[in-house]
Formats: sequence, structure tokens, C-alpha cells
Amino acid sequence: MAIIVQKFGGTSVGTPERIMNVARRVIEECEKGNRVTVVVSAMGKTTDELVGLAKQITSSPSKREMDMLLSTGEQVTISLLSMALNALGMEAASFTGWQAGIKTEDVHGNARIMDIDPQRVREVLEAGKVAIVAGFQGVTSHGEITTLGRGGSDTTAVALAAALKASRCDIYTDVTGVFTTDPRVVKNARKLLSVSYDEMLELANLGAGVLHPRAVEFAKNYAIPLVVRSSMVKEEGTLIEEEVSMEENLIVRGVAFEDQITRVSVIGLAESLNGLPAIFASLAKNGINVDIIIQNITGNGTANLSFSIKTEDLEKTIEVLEASRKALGYGKIETETGLSKVSIVGSGMVSNPGVAAQMFIVLADNGIRVKMVSTSEIKVSVVIEDKFMVPAVEALHDAFALSGSEIHA
Repeated sequence: MAIIVQKFGGTSVGTPERIMNVARRVIEECEKGNRVTVVVSAMGKTTDELVGLAKQITSSPSKREMDMLLSTGEQVTISLLSMALNALGMEAASFTGWQAGIKTEDVHGNARIMDIDPQRVREVLEAGKVAIVAGFQGVTSHGEITTLGRGGSDTTAVALAAALKASRCDIYTDVTGVFTTDPRVVKNARKLLSVSYDEMLELANLGAGVLHPRAVEFAKNYAIPLVVRSSMVKEEGTLIEEEVSMEENLIVRGVAFEDQITRVSVIGLAESLNGLPAIFASLAKNGINVDIIIQNITGNGTANLSFSIKTEDLEKTIEVLEASRKALGYGKIETETGLSKVSIVGSGMVSNPGVAAQMFIVLADNGIRVKMVSTSEIKVSVVIEDKFMVPAVEALHDAFALSGSEIHA
């Protein structure tokens, strides 16, 4: 009997009626002869409501106590889903993250899974029952409850699938699959019936919110096939696996975008081998994620360095740079907010030169100025003014023929 892991997000379990719907979907999978483990998120906006409660108590709660608070959200869902399954005649048992053997690093608020001992889960499956596991949480080697940060339930599901040697991990969401871009922005976006791990990882890192990058990394590292599908509509979803056959002439497979980007420029940085390591080591130590990086040597013994960050990290970034000003010997810091990042992604770009040129031509023809550029083998990202984000996405989506019916790989 194959083991299947199913993950249902907060919207899918947002009401008692939806929990009953999930229970029926789980039973359908069991009736196919599979052993099923279910990972769930907190109901609806529960996590936001818990954060709001904490803020009514204090503006700066400790991260440890926030993890204690937020981890209760999933505990409500697992117990209700277990009740629903049992009421429908399917035996089930629920487990918190630590009961399921999910061990994490000793970090509160954004911990990474270090190991999983799924013995208790496996015993339930072998008894012919459904195992229901709380997503988004785990426990340290010292017994401290931790949460996994944004997208943590996706990561829990894929990591558990790897530990159980599952045949497949199904991610149920409020969309029917992975689209060429956000269908809420581009109405004629197409659903991809398959996409490679590398393409999905790029899309996830570049702003596509359907899957968290950590979950895709786990799936790729352990060769776990992922399927993204709707919990509300019964139709074929998107399969994410190692290799997909390319549709004829389909070079770009998706357009991703992200707003709230800021460009930070360090002007007059003393030219030395230690400058760049010092800056980026300090930023990393403070949990600031740096994206596009550009350095220009001025010729007079100094350099100008520009990099992009999320706007929410701007204040902390300035604080870190100012603290190292004397050691780095730079002249001044300049910032530009109100920016967005737009990216094209596709494994077909590797063997098709000229894709970046076509992208720049499309943007220029639409009067959109490019401020920063970053490339890899399968993606090109540009930073532009925020007001041009949606027009750029629409123009690129059309230019690379991504509109229309479903894309069959």
C-alpha cells in the first residue's frame, strides 16, 4: 500500500463545513487503497488573530512565548479533523508536531526541520488509521516548542513525506494548481500541468505564493513528487517533479513578481577584499535577505555597491550599515523605495539565447525603465518602479505566449 501525504491550508479548513469536506477528500484517497497522513494549518485567519491577541498584551512579546501561542492554532484543526473522520466512519488519530517526532533547530519563529522520527505516525498508518499532523511546528532537542515560519505547513508535509518514504505529497490550496502567473492579476493566465523542481523553486523564491521554497527544496532533495491542487474543485492539479518534457517552443514557463522592494546603495566604499564579506556577513547575521547585488569600481580606490532588499528590512539594514561605517569607510548610503521585482522563469532558457534581450525589448517598448538586473540559467529578474509592475507582468506574459488554455508539458 502506498503512503500519500496530504496537506490542507488554512482556507481549506477555515470552517467546520470545510473540515468535513477535507475529511471526505481524505476518505476518498483511503478508498483507493492508500495509507494517508494529513498535515493541516490553523483554521482560516486563526494565526493572525493569535498575533493580534499578543499585540493587545505587549508590543514586543518574546519569540518563545509567540511560538507557544501560535502552535495552538494547528492543534485545534487536527483535533477537529480527527473528530470529523471518526464521525464519518474512518478511524484517525491526531498529533502535534512534537508528538509526530518533528525535531527542529533551536530557533524560535523561523526554525528549520533537522530530523523526523515518524514512528508514532507509522504505527497509526500500519493500524489502518489516518494520521493527522499539525503543520508549522516542531520541538528542539531541549524540548522547546518552535514554529517554522511562513509556509511552514508546506515544509512539514514534504519533510514528513520524505521521512515516511511516501509515494506522493499533495498540497491542497484555494487554487487549482500552479499558473503561468497570478491569475488574480492576469486573467488569462494558464495552469501548468507540470513543472520542474528547479522552475518551481525559482518561482517560489521570486514571489509566487503557491508553495514555500523550503518545501520545494525538501521535495527536490528527496525526490518526492508534489501535486498542487484545489481542495474545493475536483480537477487535475500541477505535478512538480525532477524532469518535465518541454512543450514545443515554450521557453518561458512563468512570470513571477514581488512588490515592496528597496534598492540600497553604499557610495564610496573603500576598495578592499574585506568590504563585501563584512557587509553581507553583518546583514546575514541580522536575518536580512539580500537579493540582487551590483558593484561598480570607480577607479579612484573606491567602489559603489547596490543591492535590493524587502522594504520591511530597510530600517534594520541602515542600522547595520551605520554600525560598521567606520570599519568599512564608505561615504554615504542612498536608498530608493517604491520598487518591484518582475521575473521570467523557464528551463528552456538554458538552450535558447536572446531571452533576456527579448525581455528588455518588451519592457522598453512599454516605457518601463530597468533599474537592476539579476540572471541565472533559468530566470531573469529586473527591478522596476512599482507603478509599472502589473503592466510589465501583463506585457511579458503576452510576449512569451503564456496566455490561453492549460499548458501540457
